[in-house]
Amino acid sequence: MVQAPADTASLPTRTPTARTWLVLLAACAGQFLVVLDVSVVNVALPSMKSGLGMSPTGLQWVVNAYSIAYAGFMLLGGRAGDLYGRKRMFLVGLGLFTAASLAGGLAQEGWQLLLARAVQGLGAAVLAPSTLTILTAAVPEGPARTRAIGTWAAVGAGGGAAGGLVGGVLTDTLSWRWVLLINVPVGALVLTAAALWITESRAGARNRLDLPGAVAVTGGLGVLAYGIVQTEEAGWTAPRTLAPLLGGVALLVAFLFVESRAAAPLMPLRLLRLRAVSSANVVMFACGSATFCTWYFMTLYAQNVLGYTPLGAGLALIPSSLSIVFGAKIAPRLMPVTGTRNLTVLGVLIAAAGFGWQSTMQAGDPYWMSILVPGILMMTGAGLATTPLASLATSGAAPGEAGLVSGLVNTSRTMGGALGLAILSTAATARTGDSFTPESLTEGYALAFRTGGFVLLASTVVALVWLPRTPSAKR
Repeated sequence: MVQAPADTASLPTRTPTARTWLVLLAACAGQFLVVLDVSVVNVALPSMKSGLGMSPTGLQWVVNAYSIAYAGFMLLGGRAGDLYGRKRMFLVGLGLFTAASLAGGLAQEGWQLLLARAVQGLGAAVLAPSTLTILTAAVPEGPARTRAIGTWAAVGAGGGAAGGLVGGVLTDTLSWRWVLLINVPVGALVLTAAALWITESRAGARNRLDLPGAVAVTGGLGVLAYGIVQTEEAGWTAPRTLAPLLGGVALLVAFLFVESRAAAPLMPLRLLRLRAVSSANVVMFACGSATFCTWYFMTLYAQNVLGYTPLGAGLALIPSSLSIVFGAKIAPRLMPVTGTRNLTVLGVLIAAAGFGWQSTMQAGDPYWMSILVPGILMMTGAGLATTPLASLATSGAAPGEAGLVSGLVNTSRTMGGALGLAILSTAATARTGDSFTPESLTEGYALAFRTGGFVLLASTVVALVWLPRTPSAKR
């Protein structure tokens, strides 16, 4: 996310008032909605498939349309808040997110749902960076701000963890549409609270927005992901596969060109010359490409193979959801003992062990063997690895760029997840073929986890060779 702006230093030191904590509540509610919607749709996917007649390929785009737009425009959203006002961008982003949620909940065709999810992701990208800067502007430095940021971080982790359960309850008791429609009354309430309680703030700089860069990177990843999905039906050499693959690569090359020329680039390329920054982002991208897909495939396996209801699937994934929070919480305590690089490698290896276990699943396996234990391993490892990677990345940049680099790490993880989902879903569908028996579906899901496990093992090699042993000094 973006760093606390320089203008907050001019705010008078004060004891937090009741109004201040109301601002905190509004900011955390916005963050909760953004993170929740990354995972809340997973348990509703089978219901969406039957309700709108969507294909397996269309289902993965319910997730990817949101995550690609969210990751691709996140840095642009943070910069827009600096220039045009954090409160204004918070309201614009939340309004767009809420309207898109309504459109998605009322969708009558698959393409309408996918378009709504993409607009939701754009709204989230505008909204999310403002939540932290609004919080730091409202709460004075010291213990109060530390507690406020801790609350904000916990709410973000809780949103991801609660997604499966919330989605299961809504899908089972109402319908899949309510995993999106529930955002409408909540969003309206938060919009009203934010308009009343939040005070406007902005940075002094007046640089232009790097809109071409944001469009190029988001379009490149989206077109590249589409090309990967096309390989399932047409193969790698077909024109309708090669065209989007080459087009996606061309857009990503254009993004690098734009960033090298932009006065205020979204991603200053000079940062990538810092070993800690470049290595941590590459490892985060690779790890995200595997771990991001975990709940997607486990949800489909629980419902399509084991016969769980949406609520049952949500409840089944609670231990793994809590495990990623646990891993992230204990990582700061372990880092001084193990070192940041060693803890990253340990976390990735634990996650890889979970992926290896999950890849042995069978259609009739009991819950503890097929979901519980491997899920805990995968998500504990992911939680352990994320914190040291973020620490290494921010250690390689100057203090004034720590927020930008942190945003790059978040973007790398989400973008890696979007492309990883496209690749692993394509592999799973190719293995399943035209058969939708529990055994065939299980073989496809198992291949996806096996492939993800190999990606994580390769990530450990990259981490051992490239990550610095200790955080670099700020420069």
